[in-house]
Amino acid sequence: MIKVGIIGATGYAGGELVRILLGHKDVEIKWYGSRSYIDQKYARVYKNMFELVDDKCMDDNMEALADLVDVIFTATPQGYLASLLTESILKRTKVIDLSADYRIKDVDIYEKWYSIEHKSPQFIEEAVYGLCEINRGRITEKTRLIANPGCYTTCSILTAYPLVKEGLIDPDTLIIDAKSGTSGAGRGAKVDNLYCEVNENMKAYGVASHRHTPEIEEQLGYAAGRELTVTFTPHLAPMNRGILATEYASLVKKADGAYPTKEEIRGVYEQYYKNEKFVRVLEEGICPETKWVEGSNYVDINFVIDERNGRIIMMGALDNIVKGAAGQAVQNMNLLFGLKESEGLELVPMFP
Repeated sequence: MIKVGIIGATGYAGGELVRILLGHKDVEIKWYGSRSYIDQKYARVYKNMFELVDDKCMDDNMEALADLVDVIFTATPQGYLASLLTESILKRTKVIDLSADYRIKDVDIYEKWYSIEHKSPQFIEEAVYGLCEINRGRITEKTRLIANPGCYTTCSILTAYPLVKEGLIDPDTLIIDAKSGTSGAGRGAKVDNLYCEVNENMKAYGVASHRHTPEIEEQLGYAAGRELTVTFTPHLAPMNRGILATEYASLVKKADGAYPTKEEIRGVYEQYYKNEKFVRVLEEGICPETKWVEGSNYVDINFVIDERNGRIIMMGALDNIVKGAAGQAVQNMNLLFGLKESEGLELVPMFP
């Protein structure tokens, strides 16, 4: 059995990790870490865990935890893991970090966008960006540190990646308009997330400044083979879970002066994703919806070509705290330990 510790187990992503890992046949959770609820029973914090989890919440002593488990999940705010991670910890256990601390390879960009000093930049280069569908080959049993991608970034990157990689769109024209449920902001009390603020309302936020922007640019830049910039605007939607990304870009003309056809575009998506368990390229005319991926590790993708202006509209939907956080982290764990990648993640989307 793989022994697991979770730091930040009482946040939304941490709670989802617990839910998923309780159904994983190869895992035993040894540590429910929570700075806010030390010594309180986990099932009192999350009452859906009554008679499923008898353990109490523990502190966030990663040095002690590293001696007890095979892998630590850190579902914590930005800067937390970077302030605690040491070579000693990584020699004793693997770490899968759900924050942004090791996602961005340029520490100056990280510090600029997150407005904090990175406390352990020596581990940035070693960290593997854990978007499995793109970086699976880099995730091995020797990997010590996984930077689990963000929720907006997972949806935005997977939706556009094949077309950027194949040069079918001009990535510098890429505009990403994304909507997220309120769980994406975490479980902490914030005025902007109160029921009366969110219900019957939708709003843009982080306009031209959202922290996931450089992460999207960096990863799509690798696909394009050069640096690029995108326009990314997130919106808060009045729902619990889900992300819907609608992306716009100019198509690149072929040698004969014609734009790629929808058959050619679909062929590229199917080439990249036909063997991917968790990416579903929908049938023509079917637009992704958050409801059809809720509670699952699936990403639904489709596109429409706007022939009037030579542009393409790409759409992607996922559950922000499953494929956008905890589910993807478990997917990474399975790869780290040589397990079936979908183990514990065969979750049928919930409806209604």
